[in-house]
Amino acid sequence: MPADSNIIVAVEEKKEDGLFQSLTERSKHEDFIRRAVDLLVERVVFGRASRTSKVVEWSAPEDIKQAIDLKVRDGPASHEELLAFMADVARYSVNTAHPYFVNQLFSSVDPYGLIGQWLTDALNPSVYTFEVAPVFTLMEEEVLREMRSIVGWADGEGDGIFCPGGSIANGYAISCARSYFYPEIKNKGVYAVPKLVIFTSELAHYSTKKMAVFMGIGSDNCILVKADENGRMDVNDFERKINEAIEAGATPFLVTSTSGTTVYGAFDPIVPISNICKKYNLWLHVDAAWGGGALMSRKHRNLLNGIEADSVTWNPHKLLAAPQQCSTFLLKHKNVLKEAHSSNAQYLFQKDKFYDTSYDTGDKHIQCGRRADVLKFWFMWKAKGSEGFEKHVEKLFDNANYFLEHIRQREGFRLVIPKPECTNIMFWYIPKCLRSCENEPNYYERLHKVAPKIKERMIKEGSMMVTYQPQGNLVNFFRIVFQNSALDHKDMIYFANEFERLGSDIVV
Repeated sequence: MPADSNIIVAVEEKKEDGLFQSLTERSKHEDFIRRAVDLLVERVVFGRASRTSKVVEWSAPEDIKQAIDLKVRDGPASHEELLAFMADVARYSVNTAHPYFVNQLFSSVDPYGLIGQWLTDALNPSVYTFEVAPVFTLMEEEVLREMRSIVGWADGEGDGIFCPGGSIANGYAISCARSYFYPEIKNKGVYAVPKLVIFTSELAHYSTKKMAVFMGIGSDNCILVKADENGRMDVNDFERKINEAIEAGATPFLVTSTSGTTVYGAFDPIVPISNICKKYNLWLHVDAAWGGGALMSRKHRNLLNGIEADSVTWNPHKLLAAPQQCSTFLLKHKNVLKEAHSSNAQYLFQKDKFYDTSYDTGDKHIQCGRRADVLKFWFMWKAKGSEGFEKHVEKLFDNANYFLEHIRQREGFRLVIPKPECTNIMFWYIPKCLRSCENEPNYYERLHKVAPKIKERMIKEGSMMVTYQPQGNLVNFFRIVFQNSALDHKDMIYFANEFERLGSDIVV
């Protein structure tokens, strides 16, 4: 082999050998990163936000396995292959940025939140001590204080954390309440406390029951309170169940009230629930993961009257449209988080550091390493201001009300709740084959089959994404959720037209 060829091979081998190193270098990575970012901006951010694009490119699991090489291998892939992987992953993923993705309690990709998220990933921080995350430590404290002030605690006093999802935030409420009443549990465990019970609505998020299991309280000791016809907790049944638990020898210590239930979007009556909590000395936690965003609107914050509870879950990634995930747990009690969870690990939380170690906030979390979820939300807040969030929330409610009134008057639609409280609208679509059959004995059995058939059609066409579910005695119905303030009244008409197009000729 000629000498020049040997040199070229050696250079290529050296170049390939360096690809495993975790450091960005212009000579190796600049072209790839710029092309990758261009692909993200053009094909993912803008290309997928268009109403003319598909919400989903439906493929069966086996087809996706064929389309994308999902297996990891011994050798490295080339930059060209990596770019192709990016394009394929985007193509076969659900387009949650699409205006017609209204399937969950999150949607859209906010441009400022996205940049905040990219900056977070580029900085790659972990927020536990001031020395490794000085800006984010201060940023968290400022944002959490302002959120507590919006909740209604004087001067934003209290405490709070960003945590990985509303389910974990609701778990923190159980942990903090238990520690508040029984501080000895930290050292002695569940053997040191009486049989504890907690309460929540039968329509509350399942996380309260799950976290009761996780924390050793047990699902049988998570007592479900009846909800009324509008999905709100029945206060009389709540007090009745407290007394039943006491008579059975149990010790009630917490109730989770919901402000914006997952399906109905119902707001439990916090004020009377709070009065009962004071009477029986219970910790009141408000799960406002979904509905908390309404606090930003002077017009709609009355839905959460009385929210100045012991603790609150509030997820900005839901009604306020921050990127996934962005969840907070807020308390009016200053030291409970630290007293319940701190372990004083000496390799992180040394008390003889040269700065004020009260800024080393990580010990009050159950996590150690933790993403800076605050940055994307803070960046959005800077970009829009509180006024922008207020306009966003009010447009969501306006769209929801317009859609509600439109389908109320339209043939083929039947509302589950005549006047829902949040931006969740629940309804049945009645195809032509069922419109004169309500008195037939198998009517509801047939109606139950309609929603899955329409959902299959909409997913395979990719025209929109709306979820459905049964609830108690109610057969499958659709729940459309408005959380994207880029939608307008024309889009509301589109949704109704699309249900009619997809469903009118269905035979069940």
